[in-house]
Amino acid sequence: MLKRAILIAALAASPLAAEPNPADNVSAERLEQDVAKLVSFGTRHTLSSQTDPKRGIGAAVDWGLEEFRRIGAKCGGCLDVLPVGETVTGPRVPIPTLVRNAVAIQRGSERPNEVVIVQGHIDSRVSDVMDATADAPGANDDGSGTALVLEAARVLSDTKYPTTIIYALLSGEEQGLHGGQILAKWAEAQGFTVKAVLNNDIVGNSCGSDGYCEPKLVRVFSEGPRADLTERLRAAATRFGGENDTPSRNLSRWVADLSAKHPGELQVRQIWRTDRMGRGGDQVPFLQKGYPAIRFSVGVEDYDHQHQDLRTENGVTFGDTIDEMDFAYLAGVTKLNVRALDALARAPMPPKVRVDAAVRVDTEIKWTAVPGAQVYAVTTRATDAPEWRDDVALVSIDGAQTGATADRQFTHIKKLRGDDWMFGVAACAGTYCSPVSSAVPGGAFEPVAKE
Repeated sequence: MLKRAILIAALAASPLAAEPNPADNVSAERLEQDVAKLVSFGTRHTLSSQTDPKRGIGAAVDWGLEEFRRIGAKCGGCLDVLPVGETVTGPRVPIPTLVRNAVAIQRGSERPNEVVIVQGHIDSRVSDVMDATADAPGANDDGSGTALVLEAARVLSDTKYPTTIIYALLSGEEQGLHGGQILAKWAEAQGFTVKAVLNNDIVGNSCGSDGYCEPKLVRVFSEGPRADLTERLRAAATRFGGENDTPSRNLSRWVADLSAKHPGELQVRQIWRTDRMGRGGDQVPFLQKGYPAIRFSVGVEDYDHQHQDLRTENGVTFGDTIDEMDFAYLAGVTKLNVRALDALARAPMPPKVRVDAAVRVDTEIKWTAVPGAQVYAVTTRATDAPEWRDDVALVSIDGAQTGATADRQFTHIKKLRGDDWMFGVAACAGTYCSPVSSAVPGGAFEPVAKE
């Protein structure tokens, strides 16, 4: 028998700020050392040498794999390290080319099939996207994201988590998001339940070429309408709402709330777009598969120092060089990622939620149990409000039902008219709560093919 206790309290989306956290061990010095090593490969263009031991994409990916192995050795073999690649062709890959990702898997102790992915791309480019021979240091784009992923593996790998963390250095981004496509396809083939993808691309500078600086903010991009919507779900979303309630949008809200709990650290500016104007990143292939994914990027970009040949014109230097980076800022973005990974790997999956609110003065909220959940947090917001309200109803279970089955159902009644409100539920284990899952068409943290 279930015994439900309804309590009003604050939603704990993360552990208390006073608790020790692996983020406290992030090192700006190590990040700088890793970026310097990446720059030393000369170019990491996808079409550069695969066999030169010192220059090119092959040497860089080999180094990334070896770094993961070294990190894994320090924690007693806690990381499974492997290349995940395919031979590809495309508009920017005119001849068949091996695209390899360096991947490290930190297996969860309770729900190893449930995964959180943190990634950055290791390849680089200059002004001509097809120039595979010129020096392309790629310090910020995306040596910064690559170094972040390695640092996250260093500081998180000593901790046992209920769910799996995957660390990925992706190749082929500049040639058409090939590394992201390969990894998303691989995750699907493994049968993983992907809880969240944190893509980090250009996360290491705090000032733009016009002198404007944003040293205390990082942008987090999230999609509106889902990339994998079917026509049926598109019609349902048009009718019932949910264009602002995708899993990725709720993941973005969750990360922003997490940063707000640490006001002395880097804060999030949510950008409610899939990516920057006219551009894209390796989160997109995951979105197309139906996996929740967001992009971290600097508060203000420096266009003179990305995708540029190394040169000086009229006293202005161009090129993605290490001297243009802000490693204290990169450490701040890394800390936020580490906090998010730590909390997501401890929290259960967000549940699948539905409502019955038609022609009634209250709303019946229903959801399906998820493994590992001890408490469910039911929350609301007005349809035109950007954030979920702080006051929630906590629905608890007697005993930690870590083996909850898919046929276990919960119901909660809100004395609110459904027309005027959005409803959602987060799943919690101790003080760690998942992102909110919205009760809208396509709101579940799963590909819509499972709807």
